[in-house]
Amino acid sequence: MKSNVGGIDRILRIVLGLVLIGLTLTGTVGVWGWIGVVPLATGVIGWCPPYAIFGWNTCSTKQ
Repeated sequence: MKSNVGGIDRILRIVLGLVLIGLTLTGTVGVWGWIGVVPLATGVIGWCPPYAIFGWNTCSTKQ
């Protein structure tokens, strides 16, 4: 599994995931806030299945 999520994309995913989970835990949003686990996981792992399917890559290439 090659990394296909890079830099700013990873940071945004992690922040969005944490915000959604935090809002769920405080009762601001319903159980749908647990969907924040998905961007959090893809940000931490650095790999996104839809990116792989569509051939997208936000990682910088190393030479």
